[in-house]
Amino acid sequence: QLRLAESGGDLVQPGGSLRLSCIGSVYQLGYHVVAWFRQAPGKEREAVACINRRGEPTIYGDSLQGRFTISRDNALNTVDLQMNNLKSEDTAVYSCAAISSGSRSPCSRDSGRYIYWGQGTQVTVSS
Repeated sequence: QLRLAESGGDLVQPGGSLRLSCIGSVYQLGYHVVAWFRQAPGKEREAVACINRRGEPTIYGDSLQGRFTISRDNALNTVDLQMNNLKSEDTAVYSCAAISSGSRSPCSRDSGRYIYWGQGTQVTVSS
């Protein structure tokens, strides 16, 4: 089965940037819709971004538009989340998730749809 591993989480100051990577193994990530979710302490998990098999991105939430971007590199079997102008409210554990999908399958912000999950990576935004 597909295995996912996240990397890139760190402590960063407000206004800084981070690039998270989700690396797939065993199977090709290119056959999957991939999404990033985050969960802050005491809060529910929320969808951050998603990218379908055609490379079409979706960013969820007005507060993330213009700051976060998602991209995929099927040759490297990765999906990256670029986060700019980070704010304290972005502090959370970020996890990538994937589901095997048809070539025309759309993205989804419903975490229940995703079968494969990584362990998560901690992002802390603090001065």
